[in-house]
Amino acid sequence: MAEMSVDLVAVERLLWSGQASFVSAQTTEGQIGIMPGHEPLLGQLVEGGTVTIVDIDGQRIVAAVHGGFFSVTATTVRVLAESAEFAGEVDVEAARRVLADSDATEEQQRAAQARVRAVEQNANA
Repeated sequence: MAEMSVDLVAVERLLWSGQASFVSAQTTEGQIGIMPGHEPLLGQLVEGGTVTIVDIDGQRIVAAVHGGFFSVTATTVRVLAESAEFAGEVDVEAARRVLADSDATEEQQRAAQARVRAVEQNANA
């Protein structure tokens, strides 16, 4: 099985590093899927998006990400986010309260949407 080295890094911490067979990310150009041997590219992550990593054992790692970029070579993917959190770390009820709050800023709404989306994607795995 082909694999690639993947790092998911936020400003405040390294979330995940290891070997993976697939990475999916929401970019300013749309959703992109990366497999080993992909053409090199540099992409900008959307504010309030998600990243999914499938490790070499087939386990899905889903994270809500907020801004940043990623770089891809034939053997590596580096996701560098302004902030990120694993789906399992998300307080879904708090995120839903933000979504229901008419006083929440657009940035808070996008972050809350990303958190809920990450949890939902993780549950559908």
